[in-house]
Amino acid sequence: MLVIEAQNMAKSDSNEDGFTITDNKTGKSYDLPSRTGRMGNRLIDISKLYPQTGILTYDPGFSSTAACKSSITHIDGNKGVLLHRGYAIDELAMNSDYMEVCYLLLYGELPTPEQKEDFDNDIKNHTLLHEQLIRFYSGFMRSAHPMAVMVGVVGALSAFYHDQMDITDIDERRLAAHRIIAKMPTIGAYAYKYSLGMAFPMPRNQYTYSENLLQMMFSNPAEDYEINPVLARAIDRLLILHADHEQNASTSTVRLAGSSGANPYACVASGIASLWGPAHGGANEAVLKMLGEIGSVKNIQKYVKKAQDPDDPFRLMGFGHRVYKSYDPRATVMRESCHEVLQVLGIKDPKLELAMELEQIALNDPYFVDKKLYPNVDFYSGIIMSALGFPTSMFTVMFAIGRTVGWISHWKEMLVDDEHRIGRPRQLYLGEEKRPYVPMDKRGHTDKKTGWSWLWGGKR
Repeated sequence: MLVIEAQNMAKSDSNEDGFTITDNKTGKSYDLPSRTGRMGNRLIDISKLYPQTGILTYDPGFSSTAACKSSITHIDGNKGVLLHRGYAIDELAMNSDYMEVCYLLLYGELPTPEQKEDFDNDIKNHTLLHEQLIRFYSGFMRSAHPMAVMVGVVGALSAFYHDQMDITDIDERRLAAHRIIAKMPTIGAYAYKYSLGMAFPMPRNQYTYSENLLQMMFSNPAEDYEINPVLARAIDRLLILHADHEQNASTSTVRLAGSSGANPYACVASGIASLWGPAHGGANEAVLKMLGEIGSVKNIQKYVKKAQDPDDPFRLMGFGHRVYKSYDPRATVMRESCHEVLQVLGIKDPKLELAMELEQIALNDPYFVDKKLYPNVDFYSGIIMSALGFPTSMFTVMFAIGRTVGWISHWKEMLVDDEHRIGRPRQLYLGEEKRPYVPMDKRGHTDKKTGWSWLWGGKR
């Protein structure tokens, strides 16, 4: 058993409090330093624990482990706070556009008018895809999930810009960052158009980032496409609210891949693959599936009771959040956009009417209020994208487009971190001890009924 005690460690190079770890098995004690950021939790620095003691820590899911230091995003889940470079997410979403937030995440400060204009123009100069890269799409099944296409095409970018991927060169890192942010809407829109068998529209430089995304998704080459400013603003806010969220699964994946020195396109492709998981980027899609299961407003009370029953497997998706123990700060802005979009479009969709009724119950029902199960950003983003005409398979693609700047900002930050090293988590080994090799003719299954299925943890 290990006993951890806080103490005031008088160190010549630090006035911070430290910790003493005592191994009750051996009686030995070890001093470990404390790390404290400008905001957030106090940390025990265990980077020297194993070399000094031969002891490892065990933390499934890394929920109690800080694997890096960062200056990009701060979250206080108990207070419902999300800051990008010190700026509150709701103020950014209400006052900035997505390009401003991209600049902020990449470079640490909001841009001046001149910097914003230069940045906008540079992004617009990289929106086109190489003609040979476009041919990659024809190799996919038309029925392929757009996220599968995204993983493949983004990863393939490294084959087209291999001579400009010296990650030790500042200018090449900047070029790669701008290039991938610029191309993501085009890659995502083409994945959607390909699934429909429609022609690929060209990005247009007269449009903003979000307007361009809308026109590439929904334009028809036989007609002029008219941008609705309310819808474009809703898309812009959606991208801002998904731009970064600290060390989540996909961002940690990008950092881990990048820690080996992998090229940025491969790193972002790994982030897309991680985001694809239903427990991460698929939450807004799950909201729409849940609404489909409920079916009608008249069934809401029945399903609310099911959600309140701990023995019932049904869960209301889009309510509460693993990180935020109070209201999701992104949801306030997304809720406003959601109602604006529904009003402008005048949609009479039973599923959307059901969602709005469910929202009111969740905001007023004592069960939800007491447990702080407020609607989160996924609840509203799914409704917005459904109202705009996005199929559910494109929900996570939109998430990936918005999150790309967060991934590439963390990749960039990691490379200049003086404590950066290749990621190498350890494990708690539960397998067999060393045993003698058994020749083929002397082997036999002790459990013929089970066979190998237990190794996979699934059903036979």
